[in-house]
Amino acid sequence: MACHPAAPVALRPTAPADSFKNRCMTSPIRKAIFPVGGLGTRFLPATKALPKEMLPVVDKPLIQYAVEEARAAGIEEFIFVTGRGKSAIEDHFDHSTELRDALMARDKKAELDSVEDMLLEPGQVTYIRQQEPLGLGHAVWCARNIARGEPVAVLLADDLVLAEVPCLAQMIEAHAEVGGNLAAVMEVPREHTDRYGILDVIDDDGRLAKARGLVEKPKPQDAPSTLSIIGRYILDPEVFVELDRQETGAGGEIQLTDAMARTIGRVPFHGLRFEGTRFDCGSKAGFLEANIAYALQRADLAADTREILRRYAGLAGSPVGTVAK
Repeated sequence: MACHPAAPVALRPTAPADSFKNRCMTSPIRKAIFPVGGLGTRFLPATKALPKEMLPVVDKPLIQYAVEEARAAGIEEFIFVTGRGKSAIEDHFDHSTELRDALMARDKKAELDSVEDMLLEPGQVTYIRQQEPLGLGHAVWCARNIARGEPVAVLLADDLVLAEVPCLAQMIEAHAEVGGNLAAVMEVPREHTDRYGILDVIDDDGRLAKARGLVEKPKPQDAPSTLSIIGRYILDPEVFVELDRQETGAGGEIQLTDAMARTIGRVPFHGLRFEGTRFDCGSKAGFLEANIAYALQRADLAADTREILRRYAGLAGSPVGTVAK
């Protein structure tokens, strides 16, 4: 299914804010969108032929962690917004008869279970082609005909969250309380506000922050707060009405946060301070840190990982190629 930029669509009449809140508080979150059409230029040359979402953290690709988080939160429909060169993602979540036969013949049951347990049921998965990388808002808009009409989750595989309770599950619980638009948020250093969407907060109880506005990548001196959105959202259907405008924002792209901001006043918007550790796997340092953190969580790898870290401890100022004895 292809997705083309379109002329702005006439907006539907809007209902009072209370009706949106009540509707969303009673609507289950059944669908999730995974925008996976990006080029991954920060990881070249590794991502020249390999989708960045397929980069492994220990032994699972980033996109699998995102899908597993969604499944654990009760998501039933999985919508992937892809681009050219992303067929490896489709293959990853499909059957491989040759691999299955080979693993069975070698009696590798654990390995077979690891690749079959992640498969989604027939009819649960939709792939949509985003033909041009016009921004996150555009990628989400490409899924409008499947997602519109009920609240929908959005997960960015670049943001990996290590948590006892999956981040999206925490968000769905909070959404049942407040409805409307909800994003996972965390505090960032003020000098980093120009990397994120930042909340303009009017009320904050330490867990849920109610916003009167959103600013995409503001300069530190202009940022209304240091409360930053990460790659987890629950969107009210009204966001798609705003995305229909196809209006560009920061970087000349169609920004999801801009569309969310324009619904404030019609639907509520909150940021949830989730419990867990977020790793920015869109950066090389964050990706490396995630591999270390997840390896340390593994009973089969923790001891070896600690030994590796011990060997390399204190080498920050050593010449390249020096290895601790």
